[in-house]
Amino acid sequence: MTRGRVALTLSALVVSLGLTLSGCSLIGFPDLATVDQTRDIAGFGEQADGEIYTEEDEDLGIVEVYTVEPDASLSPTADETTESVWDMFVRIVTPEVAGSVIRDFRVGESESSDTLAYVIQTDDPAQWTLVVNLAYASDEDLLLSTLIHEYAHILSLSPGQTDPDSWSCDTLQLDEGCAEPDSALWEFDQEFWAGYGSDAPDPGNADADVAYEFYLAHEDDFVSDYAATNVVEDFAESFMTFVLEPEPDSDTMVARKLLFFWDRPEYLAIRDHVRAEFGL
Repeated sequence: MTRGRVALTLSALVVSLGLTLSGCSLIGFPDLATVDQTRDIAGFGEQADGEIYTEEDEDLGIVEVYTVEPDASLSPTADETTESVWDMFVRIVTPEVAGSVIRDFRVGESESSDTLAYVIQTDDPAQWTLVVNLAYASDEDLLLSTLIHEYAHILSLSPGQTDPDSWSCDTLQLDEGCAEPDSALWEFDQEFWAGYGSDAPDPGNADADVAYEFYLAHEDDFVSDYAATNVVEDFAESFMTFVLEPEPDSDTMVARKLLFFWDRPEYLAIRDHVRAEFGL
């Protein structure tokens, strides 16, 4: 299952950003920067004649495929727009994490698709494919929030947070395996989703109509309409808002979701890095 973000057409939390260029920091998330980098990826993103390899994507049509090297560079060299989008992601996650956790980077350009970006695990659950719709890339604020959202999926669904070899779950049953009992996603689910009972969309829900009906019934509980899709998307949208917005000083459901991340030093370190990197 792809874990992505679509363009929000309904009400959403307004995020105001001031983007500036600044230096780089090497703050990563525990375990993500220790993935084995001895990957057999030679030539994955490049055809024999040196042309960029392309594939058909269900959401975006034809996409270009680039191998992510251990130093976080792309192979083959991409055009300026693709490189700038990739550079923004690398600055968010750090080169160490990007070079070890992302196996390939894919870009398409489809104005008819509302998909902004998505990530999907490769055949190695510790590594991911990142796919971005360049039709939205000119909006730097939207792009930054979207890439932070995708990073949240990687943080919450990688091995250590999920067990890819377990399919009989006492926690959350996900396409990525069972959520670990001590995982952030399971804690988030128990604190904010368990109370909905059977009324809540299941963790694999991708039906926009189901999500919208649930959002309308609980509008004050979510940072955006898309967050009501399922607990996985709520986690990612809430994390994105935590990174980009000030610490809340109220006791609303949305505020409590943001404070969930404020209470965890590993997430605070990521927030501090991103905000310093982009001058927020």
